[in-house]
Amino acid sequence: MLKRKDVLSLEYIKKTAFSGSFEGLRFRLKKKEQDERTVLEVCAWPEPFSFDKTGEDQKTYRTFSFDEDGICQAVDWLNEQHSAR
Repeated sequence: MLKRKDVLSLEYIKKTAFSGSFEGLRFRLKKKEQDERTVLEVCAWPEPFSFDKTGEDQKTYRTFSFDEDGICQAVDWLNEQHSAR
């Protein structure tokens, strides 16, 4: 199970996307401007390939608020994605 401590800080994500993997699930968290507000875009996909080498049909996206609560919700969602696979 992923935990909040497994994901880097918002300060890091403000500058660049954060990618990771967990037991067959790969994921990426990225700052994104959407409808004149900043959101946390999270993408999950199956291993073994990187984000760029994986087809869009295998990726699942979701957005969260760009704050600490959003990261915690994203971790919960990633755990749901892991359980569903």
